[in-house]
Amino acid sequence: MSGLFEEEVTAEDPLAPAAQDAPLADRMRPQSLEEFVGQRHLVAQGKILSSALSGNLTQSLILWGPPGVGKTTLARLIAAASGLSFVSYSAVLSGIKEIRTLMVQAADEKARSGDRTLVFVDEIHRFNKAQQDAFLPHVERGDILLVGATTENPSFEVNGALLSRCRALLLEPLTPEQVVQLLTRALQDPLGLNGGWSAEPHTLERIAHGTDGDARRALTALETCAALQSEGGLLTSGVVEEALQRKLVLYDKGGEEHYNLISALHKSIRNSDQNATLYWITRMMASGEDGNFIARRLIRAATEDIGIADPFALRVALDAADAFHRLGYPEAKLALAQAAVYLARARKDDSIYRGLAQAEQDVQQTAAEPVPKHLRNATTALMKEAGYGQGYRNAHVDSGAKGGMSCMPDGLKGREYFAPEAPKKG
Repeated sequence: MSGLFEEEVTAEDPLAPAAQDAPLADRMRPQSLEEFVGQRHLVAQGKILSSALSGNLTQSLILWGPPGVGKTTLARLIAAASGLSFVSYSAVLSGIKEIRTLMVQAADEKARSGDRTLVFVDEIHRFNKAQQDAFLPHVERGDILLVGATTENPSFEVNGALLSRCRALLLEPLTPEQVVQLLTRALQDPLGLNGGWSAEPHTLERIAHGTDGDARRALTALETCAALQSEGGLLTSGVVEEALQRKLVLYDKGGEEHYNLISALHKSIRNSDQNATLYWITRMMASGEDGNFIARRLIRAATEDIGIADPFALRVALDAADAFHRLGYPEAKLALAQAAVYLARARKDDSIYRGLAQAEQDVQQTAAEPVPKHLRNATTALMKEAGYGQGYRNAHVDSGAKGGMSCMPDGLKGREYFAPEAPKKG
């Protein structure tokens, strides 16, 4: 140790058993790959993590996925298989001093024994740029193997230089069947509820569906059921509903899921899928999304995807926005939902959207030619002498004006931007 810092960072046992009074989710953390449930696209034989789980980790990793899908467990299983010195950090609790202390120790260990240190950083997206940069030279030199876990898209939340030196892997939510498998084990395992409680399959399925593929939430809900029904026995549906309470929808108004859901809503409207439209807008409102944001996207859909096929659609969207401005939640939920379903059912025509894009491209990429003289107003004698207004034909009194007089600049004569198709039915 170089002596620059007072305290050393101590290595951990990645598979150290949880304390008996630890939360159920911690006590049930898998101790082997055989106990691990889900993520077969990563851990199955021949898949990208199978070698690392056999003790041959050669590249730093970023594990990206929603909460409770096994990111921390995978990191610990990989660490145990590797046999390397293992240190874990929480980006919520650790600072730059702790990181620098560990980096010095890791460099000393590499120089002394040739072995790298495996560093696990939970919620790595919460580290700022300076904290993330502290890892960079040590990852590059090979002093450490970094395994970061994040619920946010690493493309936006992890420094590009660090991300380029790691392999980013996407973990998926667990299926209801996989969650039921975990809950069943927790009911039977001595480290779990230890056989004091039992549950019908439909009861466990209710917990699984109420926790959105999040194993930690599901096990916490099961533990809450046991606390509510302290005498043990068969868990009742009433206890389960009390434990679940109102479902909290996974959502981050500043993160990727925010944009995923609004994209799903807009594309469902575009595809005239009224049922999907109602589902996505309901999910957004249930999560607390700002109704003004939803209303702005409805206005956009009315002009981008419906356009002149149903000009009244814009009025419907604007009225919904006004209703939310006046009423807010929960009263204006119906107005937003009604507008969304109207847009989904409306006929579709995006010819204005496409034509505007082409016109904007020409404005940017062609010379700004003078307005043709015949389209100019001759408001003075001098302007009249200069030819302003000469050759102009009024289409109200001259039936040949439309075909006989061009209103485009000379360089764009004949250009067509608006080519309407037959409106598509909703």
